[in-house]
Amino acid sequence: MKKQEIIETLKQQYNRDTRKQLVKAILDAEKSEETTTQYKLMNQIFSYVISELGWNMSSNANEWDTTPLDIMTEAFPKLKTTKWYTEQILTTQKSIDLRHTL
Repeated sequence: MKKQEIIETLKQQYNRDTRKQLVKAILDAEKSEETTTQYKLMNQIFSYVISELGWNMSSNANEWDTTPLDIMTEAFPKLKTTKWYTEQILTTQKSIDLRHTL
């Protein structure tokens, strides 16, 4: 599935208010450090995006492809302001750094 198709599917599956509320719920949960439920849902959606793209770490490790996160930020307003988003960037960077040192 192509990037725009995935974005449209997410927008159809989760209306605008739901997407905004999910990001708001994540931000609120991050303040209280009780993120398990919200992160679980966001991780499931992110897994769907990765699956639909056919994306995997090994084929994208040398030249980082941000398409999965680009899709998430386009579909979910203000997702870049969450710790969840930052953790995805940091986790990926650590994996890439580890692969380059091996």
